Amino acid sequence: MRYLVISDIHANLTAFETVLKDAGTLGKDYDFVWCLGDVVGYGPDPNECVELLRSMPHLCLAGNHDWAALGRLDIRTFNADARKALTWTRETLTEENLAYLEALPITFVLDSFTLAHGSPREPVWEYILDPLIAALNFKHFETTYCLVGHTHTPVIFKQIGNEGECEPIGPAYNQPTRLNGTRQIINPGSVGQPRDSDSRAAYALLDTERMIWEFRRIPYNIKAVQARMRRAGMPERLVTRLEHGW
Repeated sequence: MRYLVISDIHANLTAFETVLKDAGTLGKDYDFVWCLGDVVGYGPDPNECVELLRSMPHLCLAGNHDWAALGRLDIRTFNADARKALTWTRETLTEENLAYLEALPITFVLDSFTLAHGSPREPVWEYILDPLIAALNFKHFETTYCLVGHTHTPVIFKQIGNEGECEPIGPAYNQPTRLNGTRQIINPGSVGQPRDSDSRAAYALLDTERMIWEFRRIPYNIKAVQARMRRAGMPERLVTRLEHGW
């Protein structure tokens, strides 16, 4: 099976459409979509992103912004800009798309892969930002590989030996890499709001028959998204950060 692996679209339709175009043709270049959560939040196109995702064969997990848009998380735990965007998102989402978000699972396991938005230990909220946090999470999943999002940063945390230690490996874009059976936590990065000082949309392709993983990066029309964000009255910091990748 060939998967398009995406995460953290964050209601950025332009980035999402650009990723789909770059990834190729559904049924020819990939067969199914795995989305690791946060379809909405921050961006100006929550309904459009949900509906585009729903139009494809896919599995999507719940992210913290998806839950916050549903009222499952207290938005007072988010920063002021995120709170304003989430309030707008709640008011903008249709009942049908809210129901879709309501039904999303928080984890999924298939063959050698565990999927979670944040971490296997805390699927909705925990950030795996460094090797220490990654190392603590290996005992919380039983498969060889775990795919996560949430940090908006593409990276692989590879387990070293049996002592729980691990090393971070940065992405090598457009270079298909064979997964060699070593336990790993892998983050494809963010489609709609990258935070690694690279403004390009991030995603990955996974071939589970050949066990090949490929990080991808693609530029998109950021100014078009920013214009829609400003028309929606989004905080300027959220608008500006897209062009800087933070």
